[in-house]
Amino acid sequence: MSRVTIKKLLQEKPVGSEQTVSAWIRSIRNSKNFSFMVLNDGSCQGTLQVVFDLDMPGYEEVSKLLIGSCVTAHGKIVESQGQGQSVEMQASKIEILGKTTEDYPLQKKATSLEFLREQAHLRPRTNLFGAIFRIRHHMAMATHKFFGDRGFYYLNSPILTAVDAEGAGEMFNVTTMDLGNIIKTKSGEVDFSNDYFGKQASLCVTGQLEAECFAMGMGAVYTFGPTFRAENSNTPRHLSEFWMIEPEVAFMDLEGNAELAADYTKYLISYVFEHASEELETLSGYHKFQAKQNKEQFEDHVAILEKVKDSKFERITYTDAIDILSKSGQKFEFKPDWGVELQTEHERFLSEEHFNGPVIVTDYPKDCKAFYMKLNQDGKTVRAMDVLVPGVGEIIGGSQREENYDKLIQRIDEMGMEKDPLWWYLELRKFGTAPHSGFGLGFERAIRYVTGMKNIRDVIPFARTPKNCDF
Repeated sequence: MSRVTIKKLLQEKPVGSEQTVSAWIRSIRNSKNFSFMVLNDGSCQGTLQVVFDLDMPGYEEVSKLLIGSCVTAHGKIVESQGQGQSVEMQASKIEILGKTTEDYPLQKKATSLEFLREQAHLRPRTNLFGAIFRIRHHMAMATHKFFGDRGFYYLNSPILTAVDAEGAGEMFNVTTMDLGNIIKTKSGEVDFSNDYFGKQASLCVTGQLEAECFAMGMGAVYTFGPTFRAENSNTPRHLSEFWMIEPEVAFMDLEGNAELAADYTKYLISYVFEHASEELETLSGYHKFQAKQNKEQFEDHVAILEKVKDSKFERITYTDAIDILSKSGQKFEFKPDWGVELQTEHERFLSEEHFNGPVIVTDYPKDCKAFYMKLNQDGKTVRAMDVLVPGVGEIIGGSQREENYDKLIQRIDEMGMEKDPLWWYLELRKFGTAPHSGFGLGFERAIRYVTGMKNIRDVIPFARTPKNCDF
């Protein structure tokens, strides 16, 4: 008999039929003449209770199995008399696929998130992380469907690059040279002519520049892949390796870009509500329990999401934002002065307190933004935008790109960047230039927002952070 998933069993409820299920034991308890086993196979949030009695072959060995052991159960599906479950299995046979030893780290008692990060190879078996990573899956599917339905083409941008696209210099170097015997030039610099690519190479920080190339020939594209930052940040919001979603669209200005970002944000949330309601319910219960344990006020992140997906995204300029913050009477850790980036506390005040909903801030000072953003007529600000949402602050950052060759050269010179590695990017402005825009969404930040998790390390399968490259 072929195996059926627990998800399918719970959906179809084939009472009276013989079925086969393979799964891991979540709990097991023994009575005098029979035992109960709760199984989960990862196909859904739900579990299946399996009842087996003394007459079943191998009863004694099976009844002594520990949590985490893997089994295949054969039996009849019947209506369940227990609470919280519609059907259960009366097992006629249970095969042991893999036993668990007594030092299995995931016991029924509460386990801290910090401990589970050290057990990242096992945490997908927990109820909490099963919910998180199923939501991650649905958000990935939503991304492809959203852009695919709008006529965008999916682009795989390179991971290896010789260009510092952000101009920040926080990149991981890639080399095949013998690190114990680095060959240098007469001036004492590393001689990259001996390296694999014949020049200095790094892991990408963005796929944007390559996406611009394809947008200027295919109209609308989006990248969805890993990016890397060698930023020494040990915070709940930063990762060294993370995934970015970056659409790029020809003939689109900042206003169209902002509209696209708002529509995408709403679509992501709506898709999760439709396809992962049980997972959201599990996470809401977890956050409520944690708030009670820590004697904190419970913030219903599901209610916040519900409001955002149905809200109008307000729009203000950066200058207006500074004015609002300065006149708010709020005491901020960082003073909101014109000319500096908005801090998370500023972004959250705007979205949570002032507007009580999502807001898009545009036209930032050029000195705190990247070289490729289109300069406004005032010469001081650029056509940049950030999407701010209640709960986290910025979730999307983007801009209209500078399509004027001379202005782009001027910005590169102002920032002291090298032009040679960008020769191909500059040629886009010489050969049939056109207005175009795009934005970037850090996938893990979006997942953190939708799941309500406080630490970004809990929404990526295997976190890469300073001094941490395990698994």
